[in-house]
Amino acid sequence: MFLGLDYGTSEVKALLMNRAGQIIATQGAPLTVSRPQAMWSEQDPADWWAATIVALERLRTQVPNEYAHVQAIGLSGQMHGAVLLDEHHQVLRPAILWNDVRSHVECDELTAAVPNLHTLAGNLAMPGFTAPKLLWVAKHEPEVFDATRKVLLPKDYIRFLLTGEFVSEMSDAAGTLWLDVSKRDWSDELLAATKLDRSYMPSLVEGSEVSGTLSAAVATQFGLSVDVKVAGGGGDNAASAVGIGAVASGDGFISLGTSGVLFVVNDQYRPNPAAAVHAFCHALPNRWHQMSVMLSAASGLRWLCNTVGVKEAELLVEAEALTAVDTASAPIFLPYLSGERTPHNDPHAQGVFFGMTHETTRAHLAYAVIEGVTFGLLDGLNALRAAGTQVTELSLVGGGSRSSFWAQLLANALQVTIHTHVGSEAGGALGAARLGALACGLPESEVCVKPQISATFEPKVVEGLDARYEKFRGLYRALKPFFKG
Repeated sequence: MFLGLDYGTSEVKALLMNRAGQIIATQGAPLTVSRPQAMWSEQDPADWWAATIVALERLRTQVPNEYAHVQAIGLSGQMHGAVLLDEHHQVLRPAILWNDVRSHVECDELTAAVPNLHTLAGNLAMPGFTAPKLLWVAKHEPEVFDATRKVLLPKDYIRFLLTGEFVSEMSDAAGTLWLDVSKRDWSDELLAATKLDRSYMPSLVEGSEVSGTLSAAVATQFGLSVDVKVAGGGGDNAASAVGIGAVASGDGFISLGTSGVLFVVNDQYRPNPAAAVHAFCHALPNRWHQMSVMLSAASGLRWLCNTVGVKEAELLVEAEALTAVDTASAPIFLPYLSGERTPHNDPHAQGVFFGMTHETTRAHLAYAVIEGVTFGLLDGLNALRAAGTQVTELSLVGGGSRSSFWAQLLANALQVTIHTHVGSEAGGALGAARLGALACGLPESEVCVKPQISATFEPKVVEGLDARYEKFRGLYRALKPFFKG
């Protein structure tokens, strides 16, 4: 048996997979995000561990016999977050998350300090990345920075609690702006620009390699063997790619989770930061990937549901019931509730409803949100296309993949074939479990297969959709000067 642990922004998910690749059981425990100031997004790392305990206890209760035979654990996690530890390995402050945009000034400072940053790191300096967060801490919380002895990514902090080892892996490390992405090694130049060196960093392994084994105390606590291996794992998107079988050059998927991601595998390092396209290491050796990222995706719909006091499933049914006339008259929604990355790299961007009337209902608003997120993903696909990436079909994963209505809208807007898969909602947790299996020596050809297709959505031409997309793009351009206040 192989256990996958996925540390998302809203949930810790635990998944148990057998040697044949079948999902035996899944359990989860919720997380909350703290936003103490505008543009801030934080979590207490202790909450991740508490949620881990809950999820594993539930899994152990559900399938005790299978759980007892776990051979390896793989880790997947939200990228870019900064967990700062002191000399006693204690957490110094809440973790600053991927969707925290307070460090936008520090991005400019980092770019000026390292003229070849884009070549080394493969990415623009954006507030979501880890390195500018440390510059912000050094400037605004100098006592915390001075006390810092280790900087860990979220899943790698959990790895430390599991194994006692400070280790990361290539896909997650590539999202720090401290990695030489081509060489798959820390860059001394990039570290120095943030007043750090290698001593602050964990060691590096590939995602399919062993990073350590469970400590005796943790093994006893969770009812597992001390021989259980902990694989390198992957950043959430790279792990999701492994879970969906996107491991060969040209494979790709869309992830509709808290964020929205369009991910395409490459067999070589192909940076194109000018279009705010990310170039990261894959979780598997000798592979990289290009990625467009929007900061608010399914979380936008969740926000609307919380605002109007209705469950997502109910609101989706209402949106699906709208006629073509209704959707044509729906407001346009800019989905930038947390700023935006691809293609705008604009931490100041904000969410906007445009075109509401007395006749606008919550169903119209729901459609507008779904469409706005879809248009944001189309922006990302166009950025990838400008970078020379050709895409004709994509898998759809994440919580949003449960909506066939959304899947068809994506196919129509992007003009690509969309596939959903059995178990695709497992996302990074399944990929993490697969990486655990690879760490135990199972062959990639056996482990990293594409899950069974559950549905295929062929693109259709919808009258008026292109015009609404152009209005969407025009609104951002028109409103951009006003976002800074």
